[in-house]
Amino acid sequence: MLSFICSYVYIVSMRVKSFETVFSNQQKTSFKESTAKINIWQGSVRSGKTYISLWRFLKEITDANTKMKQGEFVLLARTFDSIKRNVLPILQSLIGDDMKFWYGKREMYIWGRLVHLIGCDDERAETKIRGMTALGAYVDEATIIPESVIKMLVSRCAMGDARIFMTTNPDSPFHFIKKDFIDNNPDVKSWKFTLDDNPLVTEETKDYLKRQYKGLWYQRFILGEWVMASGAVYDFFDQEVHVVKESPGVPLYSIVAIDYGTTNATAFLLISFFGSKYPKIVVEQEYYWDSKERQRQKTDSEYAEDLLKFVKNKNIYGIYLDPSATSFRTELIRVGLKPKYASNEVIEGIRYTADMISGGAVKIRANCVNLIRSLQNYTWDPKSQSSGQDRPLKIEDHLPDALRYGIFSHFYKKSSEKVDWEEEFKKAFYENSPVPNPFQIPDPNLNIQPYF
Repeated sequence: MLSFICSYVYIVSMRVKSFETVFSNQQKTSFKESTAKINIWQGSVRSGKTYISLWRFLKEITDANTKMKQGEFVLLARTFDSIKRNVLPILQSLIGDDMKFWYGKREMYIWGRLVHLIGCDDERAETKIRGMTALGAYVDEATIIPESVIKMLVSRCAMGDARIFMTTNPDSPFHFIKKDFIDNNPDVKSWKFTLDDNPLVTEETKDYLKRQYKGLWYQRFILGEWVMASGAVYDFFDQEVHVVKESPGVPLYSIVAIDYGTTNATAFLLISFFGSKYPKIVVEQEYYWDSKERQRQKTDSEYAEDLLKFVKNKNIYGIYLDPSATSFRTELIRVGLKPKYASNEVIEGIRYTADMISGGAVKIRANCVNLIRSLQNYTWDPKSQSSGQDRPLKIEDHLPDALRYGIFSHFYKKSSEKVDWEEEFKKAFYENSPVPNPFQIPDPNLNIQPYF
């Protein structure tokens, strides 16, 4: 408790010289000025938004305790897992044992004050806070919280001097957070953050992060701009860079990703993992049956037989299936396969897949001609922009959907958000040697052969 009070005094008074090296000017400004009913920290990834906004949330709890107010607080994120991953570790690092949290409960205590922890992954989450009267609230990544939940939260924090503190990366300029709160609301204060506003981010880390995002994601997550998702979804895709003629050898294992259609096309992808070799992940083979183009629709049993041939003599670790393909799943189980329903997080899945391809972790073999064509023709739906939604057009989407199912469902690490390829490369064959960015082709001047 003492360390928090001391740090709080430092921030308010700015009388301690060492404080200048710990917080940026933008962090200090936002901390002092966040006295509106709704306060929003927006901007790029790793810009210090969450860190300073949590300090501000802790101050709000301290003030409530000092004034002996009766009531509770609430902390919202997309899922309960994201609270545990993104928020609780930072709180733990700030106040240690003054935060009490039990994994079996959806609540924590900060200096004895109850804080409800609520995951808001769909519109039904609005009922979780209906009827509640809160002294204040914290919202992690507000743009991925359903609008009905945010609107209900505003009503729950309307009494007295209750305040809401939000963080978010930018989204569509038509998103309700931008239109209804940041741009046109006298009860809102907001601050834009960039990588330069986080004093703990080194130039090396900044350069690394800038290399990981391309196109739309670079504008939003690095530049912190609210821009439309227009044009090609994978606008960075370049056959000269992202397509390979051959795989680097025998894979450790493979997975299969499936987008199933009845009147639409059905697509299978064989995605192989090569461990310490480069590239680590290669889309090696495709199956594509367009019933409209072929003028013949296949049955579930025919597709199942095709899949059995597709995986024959291959070391298959998992089969990830379109979540809507219930009848096909039943048929696959009947023939002895064990498919898993793929994760269908569309935007997060696209972003992660884009990161993996643009960074070089995933390559596509040249024989996957339909997938290569589809990735180049996969575009955003301009009509959905008016409602602030990012949605790809349902044209040339079957193979890109299958790719997203496989990459996101299998390789996305929920505990750390991204696979730490650099660390894996270091363990594999760069011990005590310069480590090139693993998302790029290894520097030939190092004279290190990555295939072994």
